[in-house]
Amino acid sequence: MKNYYILLLALCVILPTQAQKKPKSIKVSYLKSSNGKVLGNQDPILLFTSEKTSLVSTEKIRLQKADFPIEQVFVDFQLKTISQLAQFKNQSTILSIDSLALGKQNFTFSTETRKILGYNCKKATTSINSNTIELWYTDELNLKGAPTVLGQDLGLVLEMVRNGNSKVTANKIEILKNVPAFLKLPIPQPKIVDQLTYKDLLWKSRFTSIPIFEKEIINFSDAAQSNDSILRFANGTIIVKKVRFPKIKKGSSVFVDVTEQSNGDAYDRTGSVFVIPTDKSISFLDGLKNGAKTLPIYENGNGEKYQGVVRTENYAPLLELMRFFTPFGVKQFNNLQLKNKVWQDSVYYRQEISELLPALDDQEVWVGMNIGNYDKGGHKVSLNVSIHQGDDSQTQNSWLLPLFNTNNVMEMAGQQYATMFNSEKGLELTFEVPEGNKNYKLRYITTGHGGWGNGDEFIPKKNTILVDSKEIFAFTPWRTDCGSYRLSNPASGNFSNGLSSSDLSRSNWCPGTVTPPVYIDLGKLSAGKHSIQVTIPQGAPEGSSFSSWNVSGIIIME
Repeated sequence: MKNYYILLLALCVILPTQAQKKPKSIKVSYLKSSNGKVLGNQDPILLFTSEKTSLVSTEKIRLQKADFPIEQVFVDFQLKTISQLAQFKNQSTILSIDSLALGKQNFTFSTETRKILGYNCKKATTSINSNTIELWYTDELNLKGAPTVLGQDLGLVLEMVRNGNSKVTANKIEILKNVPAFLKLPIPQPKIVDQLTYKDLLWKSRFTSIPIFEKEIINFSDAAQSNDSILRFANGTIIVKKVRFPKIKKGSSVFVDVTEQSNGDAYDRTGSVFVIPTDKSISFLDGLKNGAKTLPIYENGNGEKYQGVVRTENYAPLLELMRFFTPFGVKQFNNLQLKNKVWQDSVYYRQEISELLPALDDQEVWVGMNIGNYDKGGHKVSLNVSIHQGDDSQTQNSWLLPLFNTNNVMEMAGQQYATMFNSEKGLELTFEVPEGNKNYKLRYITTGHGGWGNGDEFIPKKNTILVDSKEIFAFTPWRTDCGSYRLSNPASGNFSNGLSSSDLSRSNWCPGTVTPPVYIDLGKLSAGKHSIQVTIPQGAPEGSSFSSWNVSGIIIME
């Protein structure tokens, strides 16, 4: 009888242990939440894991409904490797294998415990890029894995918490009868690349990049010649190319990127990236081909004639995408050494222009770029436009109208400087808006010029905008941060008081920077004609020195 009770006791011990038999593999579904609220319209993360390997994927990927690029993570617990697999729209596939990542993960372990989906979980904490990450994992299923590469070797991670408010939490665990065949890397193995190349190719596949100019020279030379793809005007200081833009999804973000180096010119110069509208009988392209004198003339009573600067019934001015300023001789003059100064190799300018999407969407347009200079070596530039897909629910400008652009990009071909603001009338024109009673804004770029002590480049001047003779906006454009860009200005002149020319505050621009637009709310304008006026108290000339103001304005409709 005694032996009978001992046997019965042994069975009681053994049976629960057998009931907790280790599964061969499991599938875990995870959902993301923020500040206690589960995010809507998400693609659940899926973890498949076995004793030897795990796979991090998503529901849409497994259902073959995911958008490209498709990325999945394979972990080999025996070899201690993390493999990242990416598939692209063009059917190509790349693989990156990291044998060190798992071993580099460090955690601080806590005595805290909690239950998730009925399993007892422990807490481990780490810090990634100044973000505190908490991982709650269980050992009760005797399998490992996590919804990301982090924590794969801890145990089965059922929740990840970033900075206390963003969570990835398991909402379902399924015991699988067999180990899925897709837990192994595909055979034959895809092209293997290093981790940096993998990240770069994956990143670039997420947006559309449209290269326009690549290391082109913008200089002043009688020898400047056009070719089949790039037209050169104004002795080589303007380059123009016809570019076809794709259909752009509503809500997308559009960026302009410019890279610039001096190729001989040591001075800070005005640069511009623009589109040439061709919807009227006369375009700026006609002026480039036939001379500035063939463009419509603007006069305001000061005795000067300004070519191609305002909208008329049969002409639309340049639509400015970006205004930028070259630094003093970056790259070419980096040999001008100063102690503890390491000069930049080039200047990179990047600006969002999403509000101008209607001028690019599914259209073939002339894109131009200029840098005003009189140097034979000039500048070396690259220009790129990138399109980043957005959310259809975002608001989008549906219409725009370029009104004026006084930046004399054809300076080296005789286009007059913008000195019209020496008259009280300044710049004035009429424009017409369509039916619909929508909200309108003016996208306004302004920079003052006159490079001596009393010139408007160095004197703050109030800009006033009037619509239908009523003042709607006034401000004084002024940049006080120019000294931040000293390392892009090796040829900047140094003064006896310890300042360098590139340090000096200026009328809304600094050497080596972009001048951002100002967005002026015009409210609801009735359909039909309206007037707009820009006034600036332009300073008087001193000898041969004079001031001018480069302003551009585009009406956009929300």
